[in-house]
Amino acid sequence: MKTFYNVATLILMVTVLAVSAFAQEPGPETALVNLTEGQGAIASTGAQAWDGLSEFVLIPGASLMGASSTTTALYLGFTGGSEADIGNMVLYSTPRNGSTVVKVTKVLLGGSSSPSINLTSTSVCPIQPISATNPCFVRLDTVKAALSPLDDYYFTVYFTLDTNNEKISGVGQSIAPGALSGWMLYGDQTRIGVKGALPTNENSDQPPYFLAYITNQ
Repeated sequence: MKTFYNVATLILMVTVLAVSAFAQEPGPETALVNLTEGQGAIASTGAQAWDGLSEFVLIPGASLMGASSTTTALYLGFTGGSEADIGNMVLYSTPRNGSTVVKVTKVLLGGSSSPSINLTSTSVCPIQPISATNPCFVRLDTVKAALSPLDDYYFTVYFTLDTNNEKISGVGQSIAPGALSGWMLYGDQTRIGVKGALPTNENSDQPPYFLAYITNQ
C-alpha cells in the first residue's frame, strides 16, 4: 500500500473559483470550476469504524452544472482519524437513473489505487489536528474523462480491513445536503465489471460521508 504525502488545501464554493496554489501538475493557470454542487454544507460524520466497508456516492448527471471539462477531480474530506487506508477506488458510469455499469474508471491517489492517507502529517493536512471545524481535503489524481449529463456516476471507495480505519470521520452527513448522495455496504464493492448491476441505494436522500467536491482539476 502506497503512502500519500501530497495534498491540495482547498476552500470551495458553489461558484467558479480561480486557484493558483497547490497544483498537482505544472501548466498554465486555468479557472477551477465546480462541476456539481458537491456536499452543500460541510459537517462531520463523527468517528466510526470504516474497516471493511465501501461507500457509494451518486453523482447524478442532472446535477452537473454545464461546465465544459475533459478532466474530473474528486476531493475527499476528513474531520478525524490518524490514517485512512484505501483498498481501491473506482468511478462507475451508468445510464441516467439506471443501475447497469457501462464503464469503470480507476481512481488513483499519488498514482496508487490503494493509498494510505496520513491525516496527522502537516504535508497532507497542514493545520493540525483536523476536526469538524478544521477539515482536511485531499484531492485525488485527476481523472482524464468528462462527466456527461446523459449518465449518472457512482464514486466507490473501499476502506481496507485494518485498525487504522476503525476511527476515521468524514465531512459529510450535513443537514443541508447538496447534489450528492451516498451509502455504505460491507466488503469491497469496487470490483463490479461492465454490464454488472450496482447494489440498491436504500438511503437515496442521505448525504455522502467522504466525497466533498467534484471539480475540473
